[in-house]
Amino acid sequence: MLRSVVQKFVAGALVLALAACASGPKPHRPVNPPSTRTTTPPPKPQPATPANAAALGAKAGPAIETLGLTAESARKAMAAFRLSCPVLVRRTDASGLTQPADWREACDDAAGRLDVDGPAFFAQWFDAVVVGDGKAFATGYYEPEIDGSRTRVPGYDTPVFRRPPDLVEIDPGTLTGTPTGKKQRGRIVDGRFQLYYERAEIEDGALAGKGLEIAWARDPIEFFFLQIQGSGRLIQPDGSIMRIGYDGQNGREYVGIGKVMRDRGLIGPGTEFATSMQGMMSWLRGHPDQAKSILDANKSFVFFRELTGAGPIGALGVAVSGRGSVAADPKFIPLGAPILLSLDRAEASGLWVAQDTGGAIKGANRVDTFWGAGISARTIAGGMSGRGQALLLLPKGALTRMAARRTSARTPA
Repeated sequence: MLRSVVQKFVAGALVLALAACASGPKPHRPVNPPSTRTTTPPPKPQPATPANAAALGAKAGPAIETLGLTAESARKAMAAFRLSCPVLVRRTDASGLTQPADWREACDDAAGRLDVDGPAFFAQWFDAVVVGDGKAFATGYYEPEIDGSRTRVPGYDTPVFRRPPDLVEIDPGTLTGTPTGKKQRGRIVDGRFQLYYERAEIEDGALAGKGLEIAWARDPIEFFFLQIQGSGRLIQPDGSIMRIGYDGQNGREYVGIGKVMRDRGLIGPGTEFATSMQGMMSWLRGHPDQAKSILDANKSFVFFRELTGAGPIGALGVAVSGRGSVAADPKFIPLGAPILLSLDRAEASGLWVAQDTGGAIKGANRVDTFWGAGISARTIAGGMSGRGQALLLLPKGALTRMAARRTSARTPA
C-alpha cells in the first residue's frame, strides 16, 4: 500500500510529523496515597477510545442534492469508486458501518454506465453521514520523482533495498512457547527474536553485499522523503522512469523529523526555515554535517519493489489517483467509500475516495489527500494542512441497516 504502507507515512505524513506529533500523551501524575490526601477525590476514569465509527456514532447528514457536487470532483471520484468496487463488495468493513452487500447496487450501476452523470449518480445511490462531530483534518502526500539508476554509477550512491528475506513478522512468544498474540517485525538469530536493523545501521552498511539493491538514488535527502511517501518514480540517467512501491518496513519506530527539528529550534518561528517539507529540506541541505543525525532520529526504514502496472497501489489493492484518492483510518472510514471534504483549503475541498491507509493517519475524519506526481503535487502536498467538515457517503439505507443489526444483536433470542 502506498501509505500504510508506509507508515503510508505518509506521507502528508510530513505535515503530520509537524502538526499531529506536536502534542503527545500527557505525563502521568501519580496520586498521593489516601493517608496524605484524604480530601482529594480520585481522578475520574477517562472514557474509552471508540473502537470504530459504529461505536463512536454516526448520524444522517444533509441530502446529497443540496451539497453542490461539481462535475469535475464527481468525475474523479467516480473513476476511483469504480476501481474500488471489486474489493468493496467482498471485504469486511472494519468501521462497522456497512456490509459488502450494501455496496452491490451502486457498484453494478457504476460499472454498467461509464458515461454516468457523477453528481446525479451519488445523489441516486448514496446518503451523507456524519461520523462523530464531523470535524476533519487533512494533510497531503504525493508520488515523488527523484534521480535514480538501476545500476550503481558515479553520483548514484544511495541504495534502494528490496525487502530482506530475513525480515519476519511473528509473535516472538511462539519461539519460547509463551505467545502474546502480538506480532512484531524483526529477525531470528540463533533461534531468538531480535529487532531488525534500524535506519542508522542499514545506512552504515548492515545490508551491504547481500544483493538486495534494486536501484540507487542520487540524493539521500530526496530518498528519505520518498520513503515517507511510500512510493515514487526514479528518473534514470537516460530519462526513462522506474516506478517503485512499498515492499515492507523494518518494524522500527517512525519518528517525524519535523518535530525533532522544531524542538531543537532549527525550523519554525524565529528561524529562516518554514515548518514544511520544503523548509526541512532546505535546512538539511544547508547543514550537511548535521543532516545524518537528524535523519537517523527516524529509526524506520522502508523497502521497495519495482512497479510495472498501474499505480501507485494503495492499501485497498488498487491504483490511487491524484486529486481523487485519500488515505484514511479504515476503522472510521470504510476503504472504498466516497468522502466529501469542506475545508479551509479550497484545493482539497470536494469529493474523494478512501483507497489507502497510513501509519500516522488515525481517527475519525482524518485523511491524507493524494496529489499525484510532479512539482505541483509536491508543492501542494508538502504544505497541506486543512481543517473543516467531512461527510461520509454510504449506500442508501446502510445507516438504518447498521442500527437494525446492532439492535438485533442486543436482543435476547
